[in-house]
Amino acid sequence: MSEAMRAPKTTQHLDMLNKWLRGELSGPPIAKLIGFVPTHFEPGVSVMEMDADTRHANPMGTLHGGVLCDLSDAAMGTAMASTLEPDEAFTTLSLTSNFFKPIWKAHLRASARVTKRTRTLGLVECDIEDEQGSLVAKVFSTCMVLRGDAAKGRSPL
Repeated sequence: MSEAMRAPKTTQHLDMLNKWLRGELSGPPIAKLIGFVPTHFEPGVSVMEMDADTRHANPMGTLHGGVLCDLSDAAMGTAMASTLEPDEAFTTLSLTSNFFKPIWKAHLRASARVTKRTRTLGLVECDIEDEQGSLVAKVFSTCMVLRGDAAKGRSPL
């Protein structure tokens, strides 16, 4: 865990994410729909991977930018979730994407890390690379930490 954040008092959220990774819990429906899977979780860090192909194409035949946003949002969201206390949840306030190259068919890896976590906000960034390690997109997110009634009914999955 970086100096930019403190470790949560428990690993409850991280434990739940690792159960998804091990196949002990099903992931969110969007993971199945898009086709991404988790490959690594640690406090403040998450990695998701997927195989992009023609089913993810936009009208021009390349990978739809929204799919890259979904992939990175899942990685960033789970990275943020791993920093939460048991009574906390979060919501995304902003998502900014920068796309660097077109993709037709590729194995993609989204590596997200919480770069700053305060009591009320989290700043998260994500690099999406193809199988050659070439940067496809860089995505940034600002998250707001929720507590009390605002956090009820929310889960990292």
